[in-house]
Amino acid sequence: MRIVMIGATGHVGSYLVPRLVNAGHQVLAVSRGQREPYHPDPAWDRVERLQIDRTAEEDSGTFGRRIADLEAEVVIDMVCFTAKSAGQLVEGLRGRVRQLLHCGTIWVHGLSTVLPMREDDPKTPIGDYGTNKLAIEELLLAETRSGGLASTIIHPGHISGPGWPVINPVGNLDPAVWTTLATGQSLLVPGLGAETMHHVHADDVAQLFQLALEKPDAALGESFHAVSERALTVRGYAEAAARWFGQHAQLEQVSWEEFRRRTDDQHAAASWDHLSRSQVASIDKARRLLGYQPAYSSDEAAREAVTWLVEAGQLDLGPRGALL
Repeated sequence: MRIVMIGATGHVGSYLVPRLVNAGHQVLAVSRGQREPYHPDPAWDRVERLQIDRTAEEDSGTFGRRIADLEAEVVIDMVCFTAKSAGQLVEGLRGRVRQLLHCGTIWVHGLSTVLPMREDDPKTPIGDYGTNKLAIEELLLAETRSGGLASTIIHPGHISGPGWPVINPVGNLDPAVWTTLATGQSLLVPGLGAETMHHVHADDVAQLFQLALEKPDAALGESFHAVSERALTVRGYAEAAARWFGQHAQLEQVSWEEFRRRTDDQHAAASWDHLSRSQVASIDKARRLLGYQPAYSSDEAAREAVTWLVEAGQLDLGPRGALL
């Protein structure tokens, strides 16, 4: 089928576009700039790439019609962040495409209350990102129920893989955390170390998008979690990562107040954002309806990302640190 993908060269698109091309679909890859995908694949030679400035088109009220005029059967939107933006796309696509697939986030759930979280659990997001993504989900599902544009929402966890930094065991992007674990030093851990994070490899997210568009009878009007089979606690993640380097994790547990005092403000804020939610998402629905089976565990996805960072010269582990 003919598929338009908006935000095609990002983390997930770098895997999803080749998947779709190799499955025999015709893909039009829409992006704002000319950034290359995160990893090369011969399939990109068979992709039509279009440069469209979404912000400028939305300001002029033409974005939805512009995408509709590409005459796709399916549109995949990886970079929609407000209900207003989603609404304009819906208006342009209604009656013109078979299915819209939207990339959401497990942060639509907010703070954990019951684990694992299910897609139909009551959602009380905190922060603009999760709140806006929930508003988009509600708009799209209501549109589907009303008989308009049929949509499917995929909610990834913490997307990991080669080509970009990965959320580390204390819930931030501080590269020093990896050096600390790689060299057997003491890692500062806020709280109990029992807080959870749910990672997913970008290719597993791509797998679920592909299943959702190829099984529309099961996917239309539904939302699905895209995560690994099991989440990791802070402690479990740190211990797994230390083993990558032949080390034992040395963890220094401190209060959040002490952690903030001894940590860069930006990294401390990111840690709180991730660990305070302490999320674990169920994939039972995606398995049952679509046959989703993640290929990577949480620690495997993270390890692949760290391996890439080391090999790309973006992570200095020091003379005592080396991946086994």
